[in-house]
Amino acid sequence: MIVAAMQRAYADHALPTPQRAQMLAIVGLSLEQAFMKLGEGRARFPVATLVESYKAAFFALRQTEEHGEPLYAGARETIDALARRDDIALGIATGKSQRGVAAVLQRHGLTDRFAVIKTSDDAPSKPHPGMVIAAMREVGAVAADTVVVGDTAFDMEMARAAGARAIGVAWGYHPREALREAGAFAVIEDFPALVPLLDGLWRA
Repeated sequence: MIVAAMQRAYADHALPTPQRAQMLAIVGLSLEQAFMKLGEGRARFPVATLVESYKAAFFALRQTEEHGEPLYAGARETIDALARRDDIALGIATGKSQRGVAAVLQRHGLTDRFAVIKTSDDAPSKPHPGMVIAAMREVGAVAADTVVVGDTAFDMEMARAAGARAIGVAWGYHPREALREAGAFAVIEDFPALVPLLDGLWRA
């Protein structure tokens, strides 16, 4: 859906569309930061109107059957297992808008699993630590007990800047090496590996 919405936004502006790899490399950033990065500093690059075109395209695509937003294998079971625990507060820090996150969570029946949700509406774009710091403050957590799980180098850098630890996941758009270089202390291959890793980390 991200690539399709990007393609529509660029077509609306009669601009050459970046390569798929370039578009996927900016996943995780706010839309403004993503288009700024794709624009490579070009003068008068229409970031603001590209953002609006992307939002409209993404909303339209979300209404179609061929562009679903499925969960990764094991995601629901892992989220449910962590949400049931009294010693864990789940949160989300994302480049999506609050409206976009709410739509995804509602679609999958996961709205009540998260104690805090911070988005590009609430803080600067990743890798700025603002979203994580605000989330920790809201639930009363300290950085030493906070772990950020993400699929991009931006997530790892955000965690490190907030003083939290970072776990990378291998099924996203950034390679394992980039996740480790950005600060991940571990990279997991699937969702079932997450809970044992967290338990071992907090017991250490």
